[in-house]
Amino acid sequence: MGGVSHSSLSPLPSSDRADVAARLRSALLGASFTADGLLDLLGAPAYAALARSETVPALRATRGDTPLETLVRLFLLQQPVPRARVADVLPVEDALESGWLTPAGEDEVAATVDIRPYGGLDGEDWFIVSDLGCAVGGAGGIGSREEGVVLGVGGASTTLAGITVRTPVDSALDLGTGSGIQALHVAQHATRVTATDLNPRALHITALTLALSGAPGADLREGSLFEPLHADETYDLIVSNPPFVISPAARLTYRDGGMAGDDLCRTLVQESGNRLNEGGYAQFLANWQHVEGEDWQDRLRSWVPRGCDAWIVQREVQDVTQYAELWLRDAGDHRSDPAEYQALYDAWLDEFEARKVKAVGFGWITLRRTSAAEPSITVEEWPHSVEQPLGETVRAHFDRVDYLRAHDDAGLLAGHFRLVTEVVQEQVGLPGAEDPEHVVLRQHRGMRRATKVDTVGAGFAGVCDGTLSAGRILDAIAQLVGEDPVLLRDRTPAQIRLLVEQGFLEPAE
Repeated sequence: MGGVSHSSLSPLPSSDRADVAARLRSALLGASFTADGLLDLLGAPAYAALARSETVPALRATRGDTPLETLVRLFLLQQPVPRARVADVLPVEDALESGWLTPAGEDEVAATVDIRPYGGLDGEDWFIVSDLGCAVGGAGGIGSREEGVVLGVGGASTTLAGITVRTPVDSALDLGTGSGIQALHVAQHATRVTATDLNPRALHITALTLALSGAPGADLREGSLFEPLHADETYDLIVSNPPFVISPAARLTYRDGGMAGDDLCRTLVQESGNRLNEGGYAQFLANWQHVEGEDWQDRLRSWVPRGCDAWIVQREVQDVTQYAELWLRDAGDHRSDPAEYQALYDAWLDEFEARKVKAVGFGWITLRRTSAAEPSITVEEWPHSVEQPLGETVRAHFDRVDYLRAHDDAGLLAGHFRLVTEVVQEQVGLPGAEDPEHVVLRQHRGMRRATKVDTVGAGFAGVCDGTLSAGRILDAIAQLVGEDPVLLRDRTPAQIRLLVEQGFLEPAE
């Protein structure tokens, strides 16, 4: 994975003028150039259209000359704007001198970068900088074929931000930082932030994103994967939205891994174990191959480094034709010469056929460094809706792993449990039947899981409020239903273990 050429990309603003970035930030906030301000100005339909790279509704909604309309046309729609109008909103001389703006035509100025308001998880007003037309919601949409282009916030970015564990840490690493969104998030709860990227342009833009968002600076290092780190450097948190696309050639630095198949994601996961402090988390988005004759779950289990617990969730699967079409459209290849498009499509399918790949999975990988003798590895498919943010749900999963690892069946029966809030019970059966065919417990928060339980399991979960031990509850149920309490104690711990594992019950102690 070599260097990146940026000769045809526009010059970037200076990253050394923190004073200018601070004045710009103040001016943007003063004009309500925020996520909430945009929604109020544009209305929901035009705001949603921007996310689809459709700009006409937003252009129609910004035909006035208010400060906010001026900024939307300048930075989101990338239209030249009269210099005098911009001077009423921004420190225009400083912005021109430091490269945020450039002269355009007679008495007009234009933006040199895309600036998108972004609301943090706790309502922070931040700004994500990216190359022109490459912020989701920017004027051109993604679809750029420039090798070194730096994208703004997409669905993958916000997904990773949502699942990241947000406990305070001393050190954090954002590997493959891109426009800096993950570094911006972790800067809120990490004392020291290191951000790396193969693309030096991305590091420059990350510095701009942090400065314009009023966040502390990060230690920015150029290089591939863990290469920029010193041999003994370890972290409490590692996050990465890597270039995970499985493609026949590394054309686009922002998305194509440059290694064969899913080797980049595998390498990233395997090497991260040695970079984690005890109890530290590594969280990634990834693609993985479904290979003919191979179990995809076994494939992913083989990636997990020694000394790490893992929770891997497959969120989506696409067959190879869907996958190829998705990423050909992403690069704008569907707008090229039909013969060229067909040749590129053939190249993708040739690559998959040679590797016996029948589909590609997408999902989340979370590792946690552990000293446990037997690490826990959970690999599952969960394509259903979830409630973001999930960082606390992820942390709680590993807390439950620790609890279950430390408690055998006797320990479970001696334990006290509580039913997690917003779990409901659904009974399924024929109308008028005396007993339901089965009972379903369903979560309305977090992963929104649903699981079948028998009547004993449903009754047990329903009375778990932390006051009685599991064993005493089962004894009472046995008396109620006329069952041998010893037999009930023998067969029920497996069901309790499952309910704890999936987050329906939590230890009360």
